[in-house]
Amino acid sequence: MKKIQLQGKFLPWILLILLSFIWGSSFILMKKGLTAFSYQQVATLRVFIAFLVLLPFTISHIFKIPKKYWIYLLLAAYLGNGFPPFLFTKAQTYLSSSMAGILNALTPLFTFIIGIIIFKTATRWYRFLGVILGLIGAVGLLLSSGGNYFDNLAYGTYVVLATICYALGTNIVKKYLQGINPLHITGFFFFVTGLPLGVYLFTTDFLTIMTTHEEAYHALGFIALLAIFGSALSLVLWNTLIQKTDAVAASSVTYIMPVFAIMWGLFDGEQFLLIYIPMLILILIGVYLSGKK
Repeated sequence: MKKIQLQGKFLPWILLILLSFIWGSSFILMKKGLTAFSYQQVATLRVFIAFLVLLPFTISHIFKIPKKYWIYLLLAAYLGNGFPPFLFTKAQTYLSSSMAGILNALTPLFTFIIGIIIFKTATRWYRFLGVILGLIGAVGLLLSSGGNYFDNLAYGTYVVLATICYALGTNIVKKYLQGINPLHITGFFFFVTGLPLGVYLFTTDFLTIMTTHEEAYHALGFIALLAIFGSALSLVLWNTLIQKTDAVAASSVTYIMPVFAIMWGLFDGEQFLLIYIPMLILILIGVYLSGKK
């Protein structure tokens, strides 16, 4: 019994680190997909492939969810799963993958603000401090990494809009969908978004690209990895994390993602600056405080 309790205590942190690793890798996979496909096709393929992967596990369950939850499921599906893939891939037609990943760290801040203003979520001062510290650390990483990243604010706005969508969807899941199996929630999300997007995909020049573009199969492979791990599996883990913690604590996963982005950079031969260390410490302190109850 004691062992089970220990696992339960640390499970949210395990999920947090695992999600950070998966989603921290997703931006580079989006960039690889854009080498052959348009941003609309990358986003559509991501959602459609995830829909196909989850369908065998969820088709017999999603329609058993009481209809009183369907309006919240639909809202959370399109806010958290329908619009953001298009916003992120559009942004990454200009922004670097690391820039998009770091801007994504705005998600906890919007989750915190929307939770208080719209959903009347109670909070404590140290959780607000955690959000601010994590945000400072993420922005510090961005500024210390060099380069003029703000030449085109319009593309950064797409990421900001995506984080607001995530924040709304996360609060909806926490407030209205507590107790529903996370796998069933995820299956419903991809069913209502993936099915229509699959129809849309074949109205584009997708098949032509597959037969004429020399990088098409490589790009499709990267998108498949993104769909299976960065969407299907990760969203199940994400909904589990929301139910086991709360909206702000769960969304703090976006603060750890830049850490893994830097690790991927080191693996690829990029330079690691000493100024990164205090920024990473701020991020980790922010994650701890925002998740503390």
